[in-house]
Amino acid sequence: MDPITIGLLGCVALLILLIIGMPIAFATALIGFLGIFVIKSWSVAVNTVGYLVYPLAAHYTLSVIPMFILMGYFAYYAGLTSDIFSVGRKWVGHLPGGMAIATVFGCAAFAASSGSSTASAAVMGKVAIPEMKKYHYDNKLSAGVVAASGTLASLIPPSAILVVFGVIVEESIGKLLIAGFLPGILSAFIYALMLYFWARIKPEMAPVTSEFSLKEALASLKYVWGIGLLFLLVIGGLYIGVFTPTEAGAAGAFGAFAIALFSMRLSWSNLYESLLETARATVMIFMIIIGVLIFMRFLALSGVSRAFIQTVQGLPVPRWVILSGFLAFYVVLGMFMDAIGMLTLTLPLMFPIIVGLGYHPIWFGIIAVKMCEVCLISPPIGLNVYMVRGVAPDIPLEDMFKGVIPFLAMDILTLIILIIFPQIATFLPSKMIG
Repeated sequence: MDPITIGLLGCVALLILLIIGMPIAFATALIGFLGIFVIKSWSVAVNTVGYLVYPLAAHYTLSVIPMFILMGYFAYYAGLTSDIFSVGRKWVGHLPGGMAIATVFGCAAFAASSGSSTASAAVMGKVAIPEMKKYHYDNKLSAGVVAASGTLASLIPPSAILVVFGVIVEESIGKLLIAGFLPGILSAFIYALMLYFWARIKPEMAPVTSEFSLKEALASLKYVWGIGLLFLLVIGGLYIGVFTPTEAGAAGAFGAFAIALFSMRLSWSNLYESLLETARATVMIFMIIIGVLIFMRFLALSGVSRAFIQTVQGLPVPRWVILSGFLAFYVVLGMFMDAIGMLTLTLPLMFPIIVGLGYHPIWFGIIAVKMCEVCLISPPIGLNVYMVRGVAPDIPLEDMFKGVIPFLAMDILTLIILIIFPQIATFLPSKMIG
């Protein structure tokens, strides 16, 4: 049997394993190892696994991932989540859909201190959903806005997914992080506008709450200093060239730890929980990357990677057709795979083609991650939806998925805007110092 046939059979076997529910880290590692064994030998397969695992685990740049995750947990235990939501309520709570809009901007602000979309959805759900229930918000709307707004952490820096993208394709992580800021803010404003008009059309779904005075709203701004400080420390330091991404992650984690101590809200049990959850999330991410790298080495040895790239590059179609095909493929993968798995599996094949077609690599990073946001709330997987279900088990899962449908439409609109106006993603990176 020739190597390309073996490679194609390996792809089919991987798809079957993923459909039946095997975690992507184990499925890709298993098929990759067996494929290398069949094509080469047992010793080559064993040596390949050993060669890939240590360099990845010891990769200096990847140490930024646990730092960003830890920063998010410290920020949560410092009470920054509830503080930001409270500030949002005082400023926009009197608008139609104001509580939901406050949730959007609360998630956007918390995203500036957390690199994890699922964590953002979980912690904001604990704060926002009970408040929206108190004011008789529709359950579908409440769950949908938390699940969708949590995805903003994928774009608004610091973002663990953008770090993974940068490592895989060897692009500047600093520029990728900065590039995500404006598209993330654009997404938040599009969500907010949709909620405003939705509440105007169906006021029974999002009743107007009591209005706060200007004095109360201004006084509430004293609670945003923690998020503001972290944002300036991490993103400001990156933008002006004071920090590398890894140094920015360390500075952010230390800053969040100091804020938590200063606020006297960080207990020993919270500290232990933060470190433990950070370790769990980091191991999960590293396992996925390792498994996919083993599988990609198998595809490279089989010749499938080269054949795929040559075939797609030779297609007699406009480049936007190929881009659209890739984005549609992400939607399919998102039905049974998480965001990091999707990126690590597809980028070694897609990225050379995208760059060869003349697309900006930083811009494509934002587009790809935005597609991952779509998959985080789309059925049947929708990891963010399941995270919200964990903090609001009384809301039926079916209602939650119904609640995210309008946000999926807004994500498609955002994607179209970013494709038509790529400068939204490339402007800030082009002005970076250093």
